[in-house]
Amino acid sequence: MDTGELPEPIAEKIRTSFGRQSLMRTLGAELGALTPGRVEIVAPILPGARQQNGYGHAGLTFSIGDSAAGYAALTLMPVEADVLSVEMKINLLAPAEGARLVAIGHVIKPGRRLFVVGAEVFAERAGGLKVAQIQGTMIPV
Repeated sequence: MDTGELPEPIAEKIRTSFGRQSLMRTLGAELGALTPGRVEIVAPILPGARQQNGYGHAGLTFSIGDSAAGYAALTLMPVEADVLSVEMKINLLAPAEGARLVAIGHVIKPGRRLFVVGAEVFAERAGGLKVAQIQGTMIPV
């Protein structure tokens, strides 16, 4: 997608929407870069978001990836639109080990009624290990 600048009304809408997500607040997640068709979300791997072996839980990985992909779709929709997930698939590639996770959502194919989206989630540690690949569908509402 376009790597240009996101119009401010769309960027502000995404920041406001993200601020209303209580789950993202609970996870300590923050918005990163916003560009047309691409959104980053960063979240710490907090003690309350770990699985039994101490790695970041798949629920954390999925949550920030789903939101990053959804907001990526929203960057390409009219300012009055909103977005909902229709379906999502995740492949967990490696344990989520480190201090933080970075989800990079992107639009694969925009459409009038459905957007095919994806996200990659990386553990912020040496080399930025890719821990998950996500693909799904979003619908404008």
